Amino acid sequence: DFVLWKPSDADTPGWDSPWGKGRPGWHIECSAMAHELLGESFDIHGGGNDLMFPHHENEIAQSKCAGHDFANIWMHNEMLQVEGKKMSKSLGNFFTVRDLLEQGVPGEVIRFVMLSTHYRKPMDWTEDKRKQASVTLEKWYVALYDLGFEGAAIRDLYVAAGTWRPDEALVEFLLTDLNTSGALTKLNELFSNIVCGSPRSAVSFVASLELIGLWSPGKNLRAYLQLDDSLDLSQYEDALQEARTKAMQTNDFARVDELKAILVSAGIEIRMNKEGVTLLALQNLDASKLKGLL
Repeated sequence: DFVLWKPSDADTPGWDSPWGKGRPGWHIECSAMAHELLGESFDIHGGGNDLMFPHHENEIAQSKCAGHDFANIWMHNEMLQVEGKKMSKSLGNFFTVRDLLEQGVPGEVIRFVMLSTHYRKPMDWTEDKRKQASVTLEKWYVALYDLGFEGAAIRDLYVAAGTWRPDEALVEFLLTDLNTSGALTKLNELFSNIVCGSPRSAVSFVASLELIGLWSPGKNLRAYLQLDDSLDLSQYEDALQEARTKAMQTNDFARVDELKAILVSAGIEIRMNKEGVTLLALQNLDASKLKGLL
């Protein structure tokens, strides 16, 4: 048995009731709020797996006894960890999403890390995962910037044409117990098709990004990527293209690899395809590393 209504004394918050002055028990609060806001029946009740018993068990018991159908589906998430340890104030590793945003971590990066682990498995926030998410998103967004997916106009164009649809296989992952980690794996596969130059795949890819919250209409890719136009990169593009052409003839790619390594270390994004070489300078560009390159 569990307490539905606790007696209150003069020093304790309380309300008058048929059973005397008192206050709700822990479990009845949630049943009352659900009924007030969602009605006698609703689809999904979420919560941490540490609440399955006694809290959620007792919510079901009291709501059913009151004649309510209550929740149709229960989804319990695992706990959040930080660098392999449970998040807690006593360990000094407690922080919020707002804290991360104030530290300059983009919301898309936070969301990517969270989505990379299935909700029923422990999610470990680590600095390595943050960096990997940042690199992956930057790679995706640079490719989309090159393809012209900047602003809302292009999305509206594809919506009007009826071609703005997320990938069906990705949707199937989400329909299967909200398998977000599988959906991200599918996004990587879709991205590889973009690299191969399939416009249809690019549209499906961006629509899929929008579905899981990693893209929004009118997204300013230039601002997100913090692109820097202050340096003329055409000479470096020509040098890399010349080295690439020569390497294709000699099968010696040492010079190509050397140039690429220096450009990347300087903060330059490299895009290479059959049409040629495109370089994009990010805001963290360190031009000093390019001295003597040519």
